[in-house]
Amino acid sequence: MAKHGIFPYLQLTRPANVITAIADIWAGFAIAGAWDYMATNWIYGDQQFWQNLLWLSLSTIGLYAGGVAFNDIADAELDAIERPERPIPSGRASKSHAMIMSTLLLVFGIVCAFQVNHVAGFLASAVALCAVLYDYWGKHQRILGPINMGLCRSGNLLLGISVAPEVLQKIWPIALIPLIYVAAITMISRGEVHGKNRKALFAGGMMYASIFLAIFGMAYLESPGYLQVIPFLGLLGYMIFPPLAKAIRTQEPKFIGKSVKAAVISLIIVNASIAAAFSGWPIGIIVLLLLPISLWLAKKFAVT
Repeated sequence: MAKHGIFPYLQLTRPANVITAIADIWAGFAIAGAWDYMATNWIYGDQQFWQNLLWLSLSTIGLYAGGVAFNDIADAELDAIERPERPIPSGRASKSHAMIMSTLLLVFGIVCAFQVNHVAGFLASAVALCAVLYDYWGKHQRILGPINMGLCRSGNLLLGISVAPEVLQKIWPIALIPLIYVAAITMISRGEVHGKNRKALFAGGMMYASIFLAIFGMAYLESPGYLQVIPFLGLLGYMIFPPLAKAIRTQEPKFIGKSVKAAVISLIIVNASIAAAFSGWPIGIIVLLLLPISLWLAKKFAVT
């Protein structure tokens, strides 16, 4: 690790993507009503709220960073052929050191979640298991692979909601939203190397559209001010559909990759939209503040 420093190992963790995972937690808090509770009980609930938010934010950092680093470890031999510039095949990062780092990150994520409650701890364990399963098996499965990847993200959103286990029991089907969205990204991303996946691109676009309908429907059911979610959905559409349209038109790996990158970063906007649907536009804005941080990191580190 000393030879090349810490930077190659940071590259393995995809820092820009990690910020999108934090957005899952913050949106989960909105679904659980934690933001609203903190606002109305700021004297009694303030300290506990921030402690739980910190623990689960740290948890998702460990889970996501460890999971994506294991992805590069699992792909090291293939990357040596298709993406030799990546840290492990280029020799800038040791595979054995990366494995130790990834394992410690996953364990850290699980331990942090248990500081909130046992439900959160078990959910974090399930997310870690899903991530490693995808890295070594799921990504090679045409249908189950995208579902496996989507389950990682679904578990992450549920991890945020687990701050209020009684709410989680009632509203867990909301996890279908990140599952569908991330499954679409995973399906589209298979054209990043060779291109020519128009059917997958069209299918992904339809799945994205279903997310818009689901979030707007939730906002309509949850809040009389449901129209406040429209600006967030408008921003989401602006971010994901133009790159997708260009990828469909050109069928070139470069533009498919840009479409995937835009969709991954836009997970923050998906979460901001969900937060706005449940807790109003101010909380949506708070989640959206993570976007410029992720965009800045995306200029420094690879997203895919």
